[in-house]
Amino acid sequence: MAVAAAPWLFVVLWSTGFVVARYGTEDAGPLTFLAIRLAIAGVVLGGIAAATGMPRLTTHQFVWSGIAGLGMHAIYLGGVFLAISWGMPSGVGALIAGLHPVITAVTARGVLGERLRRVQWLGVALGFLGVIVVVADRMLAKSAGLTFGALLAAGLSVIGMSAGTLLQRRHGHSTPLLWGTATQYLWSAVALALAALVHTDEGFTATTRSLFALAWAVVVLSIAAVLIMLWLLQREAAAKVSSLFFLTPALSAVEGAILFGERLGLLAVVGLVLALAGVALTLRSAR
Repeated sequence: MAVAAAPWLFVVLWSTGFVVARYGTEDAGPLTFLAIRLAIAGVVLGGIAAATGMPRLTTHQFVWSGIAGLGMHAIYLGGVFLAISWGMPSGVGALIAGLHPVITAVTARGVLGERLRRVQWLGVALGFLGVIVVVADRMLAKSAGLTFGALLAAGLSVIGMSAGTLLQRRHGHSTPLLWGTATQYLWSAVALALAALVHTDEGFTATTRSLFALAWAVVVLSIAAVLIMLWLLQREAAAKVSSLFFLTPALSAVEGAILFGERLGLLAVVGLVLALAGVALTLRSAR
């Protein structure tokens, strides 16, 4: 039951990240917020691992955990938050992020030798189509200008997540989960803190809104959701786990309608159904 429920629990938790980004960056610079979030999460997980006597990482595991974490957390999250702060519409950002499962599925075939059945490739296609339909709905509701910097940041975020996912799948299958995740976070926190200095972020202002967003980001996103994702990557093909990200734009649209009164059109509902079908097909185990 845990194995069956874990993918769906992950995607529900992960989709709240866009809500957190909207709240958290009202009173903080995007890179500063992320650096603080990952530093706290890394210390908490490291403390739990030490207190429970979890086995330490080998040098090989330490290095590859850090490198994979830079892709999955520093580059991916940093790129998404910067793109949003530079004016990228959430619909366009969701469309670009929707390329990540496609890139991962194609690359995993050559790099990791992972094979998907035809029905699973159909799932990848349906999932991406669902993302496009949801984005079309969001763009009809609201349009905004795009800058080269925002597009570049969003594109780099997708490459970072795909590369980090593949590295984690190749080198992280035997890495102790808590120490490995703590290492990923602390490497990424240092990288984001340095990037914040270069970017001259606005810093962090402690308000009720920013502190609640930070607490949610640490506990729900950086600890609960990411541990589920890494646990899945130790057991499932990279392409199958990545397909879960197809659902993020649709669920974020639903959450936006509930929390912020944003319009939820028929296209968004159709896109959600397509994405659900795509993920269900991609997650089907090989015979």
